[in-house]
Amino acid sequence: MQIRSEDYTILIVEDNPDDVLLIERAFQQCGIINTLRFVHNGEEAMAYLKGEGNFGDRTRNPLPVLILLDLKMPRMNGFEFLTWLRNEPELKKLIVVVLTSSRESSDINRAYELGANSYLVKPVQFEELMRMVKELHLYWLIINEHPQILE
Repeated sequence: MQIRSEDYTILIVEDNPDDVLLIERAFQQCGIINTLRFVHNGEEAMAYLKGEGNFGDRTRNPLPVLILLDLKMPRMNGFEFLTWLRNEPELKKLIVVVLTSSRESSDINRAYELGANSYLVKPVQFEELMRMVKELHLYWLIINEHPQILE
């Protein structure tokens, strides 16, 4: 069975409700119809990927092909989540794109050291966010070859 790019789920780990709304709107206005699943911190992202609690139904909450990860979050931040994810044998190949407001070189370096596939800084202008979303979609969901992830 051929999987089309629009069948891929994107997990967005973001605690700021304003950023969640902007990201969701950018995907909609760009005409990208992938299923977006939102969680608010690393702990919720772990539960989603493990299929625990509210995320137990894999039909409604399939494993994502791409994770957009904020770094600065309560409970479990993006660095802690990346550390956990890259130590999970069945999940460690998931593609993680950091999408955060930090331009600090220490954050950038640490994210890559922990296994981020890409590091993007959230743009201030909505038009720039839309451009970023289009390019993200084109590269990571259409051009890029995806690793096989066990379910």
